[in-house]
Amino acid sequence: MSQNNIRPLLANHKVIPVINFKTLNEVEQTITELIKRDIHCIEITLRNELAFDCIRAAKHLNIDGFHIGIGTVVTKDQIAKACELQVDFMVSPGINSQLVPHFEQSQIPFIPGIATPSEIILGKQFGWDTFKFFPANVFGGIKALKTYGQVFPDVKFCPTGGITEEDHQEYLDLSNVISVGGSWVI
Repeated sequence: MSQNNIRPLLANHKVIPVINFKTLNEVEQTITELIKRDIHCIEITLRNELAFDCIRAAKHLNIDGFHIGIGTVVTKDQIAKACELQVDFMVSPGINSQLVPHFEQSQIPFIPGIATPSEIILGKQFGWDTFKFFPANVFGGIKALKTYGQVFPDVKFCPTGGITEEDHQEYLDLSNVISVGGSWVI
């Protein structure tokens, strides 16, 4: 059960909206709009002091079949808070070996970020095979993913960072891309 079973979750959500809420009032309205567009998940980033309150508000809506993730996870305290809030998945922008046991013991599906082959190799040493490719637009985008597909044929990616409405399908068409994340959705 690699990464607490992240692949099935990602496979069910080809597009993952990455949202940095500015107010609590945006949460319900945004999730309602996503559902209208047949999108049933959200990654709420930890990029401001309201993030945990927004996650709590989203969880409080208790919408069956809607998955709420926490993004920009970079500390063990954030992982503990994710467990407390019972989020559906966690996303980290990178890999830190000190966080490995906390991610794995959380029982929450998680996806760490990578940008380079060395980071992929590090993740594979932990038994991981699914990564956030971030920031995709800075580190070679589609060309890089095509190369990674040849070098690491068993690895799947969720690219984020600079993905747009215009090019997201081109990413999804790659055999090693399981889903894409982006802020263009809202």
